[in-house]
Amino acid sequence: MTEKIKFTHLHVHSHYSLLDGLAKIDDLLDQAKELGMDSLALTDHGVLYGAIEFFIKAKEKGIKPIIGCELYVTSGDYHSKNNTAEDKTRYHLILLCKNEKGYKNLMKLISIAHLEGFYYKPRINKELLQKHSEGLIGLSACAEGEVPAAAISGDIEKAEKLALEYQKIFGKGNFYLEIQHHPNFPNQKIANNALIKISKKHNIPLIATNDIHYVRKDDNSIQDILLCIQTNRKVDETNRMNLMDFELYLKSSEEMAEHFKDLPEAIENSQKIVEKCNLEIKLGETASSF
Repeated sequence: MTEKIKFTHLHVHSHYSLLDGLAKIDDLLDQAKELGMDSLALTDHGVLYGAIEFFIKAKEKGIKPIIGCELYVTSGDYHSKNNTAEDKTRYHLILLCKNEKGYKNLMKLISIAHLEGFYYKPRINKELLQKHSEGLIGLSACAEGEVPAAAISGDIEKAEKLALEYQKIFGKGNFYLEIQHHPNFPNQKIANNALIKISKKHNIPLIATNDIHYVRKDDNSIQDILLCIQTNRKVDETNRMNLMDFELYLKSSEEMAEHFKDLPEAIENSQKIVEKCNLEIKLGETASSF
């Protein structure tokens, strides 16, 4: 009997990623259970609205919950709201909680992002991240992340520099270069190729994700309607953002392993991250000051 492939999805959006994610938490967990997975992350855009619900329900279903968030990082001052190109440029970054300290730091970052850094989206910058990085694991995110974006623009030197900068912020072993499988998106291939080279050159580990926005493959048309509402476009318009072919559903471990069969370490690293994340949230107690 062949050993079952172990893989955990660590980039996952629920309906709490407003007008972007479609998946309900119960449906995500039920599908993960059906696929034989024993752990799952939740990384909604800029918020922790679903964290407690996800934590409680995952525990009830025998699934280890990994609490995280996809934050927006500005390269400038997160207080600045002067409508400059720098103010309007935001990069994605996945943060996952290893422990209680990481959870408190993530809450701090998200609170500051909303109360002080909100400009179209809740923002932080790397200086703030540096102050509150303890207990957190960082993933370089989708093509909208700062490292892959530099690679896609053709500036590999900048991408390398940024990857090393993030590794320094989180500490060696706590920052991963995120690769995804979206064959109909040419920029993803450019990003993946660059990230693989950077990984080999600087010994920064890879992690495979699927940027989940809905549960099953045929949910894509419904998620597309959400996207149209968000961007104020119509479904039948041709010149608009369209993610229909990206397959942003909760894929099985076998599907993910097949996509990354030439990079098995990117699959195996998902379990290494899960082993590092052991957050226990004490429910019913008032949180201590952070």
